[in-house]
Amino acid sequence: MSYTLVTANRNYSSWSLRPWVLMKALGIPFEDRIEPFTQAVNYAAFRSFSPTGQVPVLLDGDRTIWDSLGIALYVGERHPGVWPWEKEARAWAQCAVAEMHSGFATLRNDCPMNVGVRVETHLPSPALNKDIGRLKELWEEGLERFGGPFLAGAAFTAVDAFYAPVAFRMRTYGLDVGPVARTWVDHMLALPAMREWEAAALAETWREESHEAEVGAAGRILEDHRAM
Repeated sequence: MSYTLVTANRNYSSWSLRPWVLMKALGIPFEDRIEPFTQAVNYAAFRSFSPTGQVPVLLDGDRTIWDSLGIALYVGERHPGVWPWEKEARAWAQCAVAEMHSGFATLRNDCPMNVGVRVETHLPSPALNKDIGRLKELWEEGLERFGGPFLAGAAFTAVDAFYAPVAFRMRTYGLDVGPVARTWVDHMLALPAMREWEAAALAETWREESHEAEVGAAGRILEDHRAM
């Protein structure tokens, strides 16, 4: 197998982070290809390699696998460790992945991913507080049922990868999920693959106007650790 994983800017692309950190943390080799966001909508440019005009995309020979969940399912059929081995943990992890993939719209909109900045948010809306409360509940359930330090047990799996962008969001916006769930956030931020992604994000010098405007609208930027 010879994979190429196509992703976008490390600072902004939460969907790209999911399969990237999954494959990195599990030692699944791939060629790392970055196609940066150059404008608010990159559909036309990305259509040259992606059927949806979006990232991430996994290229496996002449086969194209799109969407972060599609990629996780694809590599999960070919490599051990993507999903928990124990049946109960596996079922829970798959449900939690599906929930992340289709839900938490307010969190995505109100707290766009930007790895390199720290933001004092505006007063959170009831909808955002609902999303944060659900994350706290879900993460505490996984940690308590399966023993941690990862969400479905002792090993990093796809469920951790799918919530990895949220770990960065928690730090960027100073969101509070309580001490138990915070242990997972801290553990994820210390993961070597996450630190590698973060280092690349901080080294990026390009900025995309609409993504910068989104994080500016979320609150007051207190710190910016990115290269100038």
